[in-house]
Amino acid sequence: MSNPDEPPADRESPVGQPVIRGDPTLTGERARRAVQFDPSDPESVAEAADTVRRFANSSAGSEDNVYVLRGAAACAALVRGEGSYKAAAERAGDGVTVSFIRKWARVHDLPRAVRRYVATGRIAPTAAKHIARVHGEARYQLAWAILDHGLTVREVRAVASDINNGAAVEVALREVGVDLGEITLSLPPETYRDLRRRAALEDSEPEDVVAAALDALDALDAPGARRR
Repeated sequence: MSNPDEPPADRESPVGQPVIRGDPTLTGERARRAVQFDPSDPESVAEAADTVRRFANSSAGSEDNVYVLRGAAACAALVRGEGSYKAAAERAGDGVTVSFIRKWARVHDLPRAVRRYVATGRIAPTAAKHIARVHGEARYQLAWAILDHGLTVREVRAVASDINNGAAVEVALREVGVDLGEITLSLPPETYRDLRRRAALEDSEPEDVVAAALDALDALDAPGARRR
């Protein structure tokens, strides 16, 4: 059972809906051409099958993150529409494997905060496939480690494998030289001054002040919280 106090680790928007691909702040003019795949619409499922077939059998656009997200959406919608990975692969045909569809459908299932970084290129689609192999908050921790520590795809794959073999996230990350939770911030001079001053007055460290501030914001965002 999921913890209501933790951010969702899976997709919340409907399967096939171009939430990220259709956001002009992320994809510019291409947002207007974003395709929505509706698993309940036979014509849309047929389009998804064709998209998956072309996605699986062509290297064209393989470095294009938006193109990849569209292929992932088609995989997920085709699975939902056909009812299983096996049926989806058979519908796509032309050498499309169950493994291929499963990998990319899982990428489509990543939480929105992670998919945004895939769309903008800060997380490579090949790395996103390995993030999608793990579950729960490990997805976030692995994604943020890529952003903050420049993990390679090989390192992401190794961390994901260790996690799936039972290692704790912090242990798996430590194996590739990453301390979980470590981040370098650049602040405006005034903010930096005030952060250091607050930490001194509270006899704490700057990271403790930042953590407390974020906890306070989370409390305000909690269901039933009153905001002035």
